[in-house]
Amino acid sequence: STSRLSGTHRRTPARRVARGLAAMGDSTISARTVYVGGLAEQVDRKTLENAFVPFGDVRTVEIPLDLKTGKNRGFGFVEYMEIDDARAAIDNMEGAEIHGRTLRVNIARAASNKPSEASNRPIWADDFFYRKRLQDEGLSVDDAALDG
Repeated sequence: STSRLSGTHRRTPARRVARGLAAMGDSTISARTVYVGGLAEQVDRKTLENAFVPFGDVRTVEIPLDLKTGKNRGFGFVEYMEIDDARAAIDNMEGAEIHGRTLRVNIARAASNKPSEASNRPIWADDFFYRKRLQDEGLSVDDAALDG
């Protein structure tokens, strides 16, 4: 027998909207978001926003902070409402100076959360680890036997 979905399984309008936004994906967000590198230590969100607002309506400004020092990490992101505004900001602000530092300005790339090949390897995959362990136990590797 075939079963039918009852009305309780229909998507709500809010879910459709969220799904639509997810379908737009990060590509439109990243196309509207500008990476700004080379920031001086004293640059804060307001300073960065004031420098970039002449090129269009700014949606958000973020400057990641170093967790140990609490100071900015030398870069930030400016998200515009429109892609064309982000392009105008790049065209006009690449190579500009704020607080004596030359800015590097380009389209932000999505963060790659993939670990590097080196960080993916277990510690025992390193030959040094074995040799150190053997040395700690008063032993050594017979290199001649390994070459044979």
